[in-house]
Amino acid sequence: MSSSFSTIPFGVNGRNYCPPDAPVAVICLDGSADEYIDEALSRDLMPRLKQMTQEGYRGMARGALPSFTNVNNSSIVTGVPPTRHGISGNFFLDPDSGKSVMMNSADYLRCETILSAAEGSGRRTAVVTAKEKLRDILSAGRKEGIAISAEKADEARHATHGVEQVEGLVGQSTPEIYSADASLFVLQAGCRLIGGAFADFVYLSLTDFIQHKYAPTDSPALQFYHAIDRYLGELLDLGAVVGATADHGMNAKQQADQSPNVVYLESKLDEEFGAGFQVILPITDPYVLHHGALGSFALIHAPDSAPLEAVANWVDRIPGITEVYDRETAARKLELPIDRIGDLAVLSARDVVIGKTPEDHDLSHVASGLRSHGGRYEEMVPFIVSRPLNPEYRLRANADVRNFDIFAFVTNGVQP
Repeated sequence: MSSSFSTIPFGVNGRNYCPPDAPVAVICLDGSADEYIDEALSRDLMPRLKQMTQEGYRGMARGALPSFTNVNNSSIVTGVPPTRHGISGNFFLDPDSGKSVMMNSADYLRCETILSAAEGSGRRTAVVTAKEKLRDILSAGRKEGIAISAEKADEARHATHGVEQVEGLVGQSTPEIYSADASLFVLQAGCRLIGGAFADFVYLSLTDFIQHKYAPTDSPALQFYHAIDRYLGELLDLGAVVGATADHGMNAKQQADQSPNVVYLESKLDEEFGAGFQVILPITDPYVLHHGALGSFALIHAPDSAPLEAVANWVDRIPGITEVYDRETAARKLELPIDRIGDLAVLSARDVVIGKTPEDHDLSHVASGLRSHGGRYEEMVPFIVSRPLNPEYRLRANADVRNFDIFAFVTNGVQP
């Protein structure tokens, strides 16, 4: 592998980046509440991550709201909040078509990505995601860089993905998406791409299947983080500057009998104010088995005749609802694109999720325990850099660090 890497500075979305003369690997540990890392470290299951925290930096960062996958991955790869990049959820009501659609196309992204700009400055870039739904957004602007998903690794072709025969490269077959292997495949692919000189500026986005299913103290979660540590070690041994953060945390959302603790908001609105309300759940995506399309954030699209202020005040009094904002306030306070949200934005408590109606959700896979995210209580996430910070970024680390600052920290913030 070449010992020299492009250090040409580049700017994107109003921020400047000065990459080091080393490979760069940024990892989104999807769903990683800090408790998972604490628990694994306390049991000596992550020695290489412990090395990272001792030699570099470990703290906490505030993610973007709603605390969902597409929103925060988009922020991480653009370095800006949703109000700038335009991705407001995994799923939204398109005002142009009036239809509820998945927000998984790069067409919805309103600014350039850091990876695209890095490619333009001479870095060999790669995006590896667990879920295919993210690949198009995260690889927006790609010309020669690599963009693959673990979910569809066997379908990668050089003309469309920048690389092919991925299973042979990684040494593993395409994994089942509802598995720990999907995330580990991403990390292994990142190691092979850097080690084989295919890429030197990579973004690796995992999936949160394990965190949805298991608490930090559960054996499968501990085994998962132990396996992650192996690949962190490989990246460090390859000389990479490694940054790790998360798109959101994770909390149990269940009642004393472990059944899901749900506020069926659309049903309640129809009962109180009459039909015509449409509740959009931005957590909705193609992978609902582990969360039942239930999260702690919802958008209300009200009929024209609805008394919005009265509706907002009434919703705010529902047990388990913690925040209700009108469209303008939500856009300002939650940093959301004003044209891609509802009339009201609603957040729920740490142990509560929001649904539409009971008929809209299949709870068979979460009947005995639901862990999910989306609200204020999953906003804070780990923030780890493998090398010592320079004086400027040591000061910044004491301020309001955002998860989408991670590329700035690993490019601008590390000591030579």
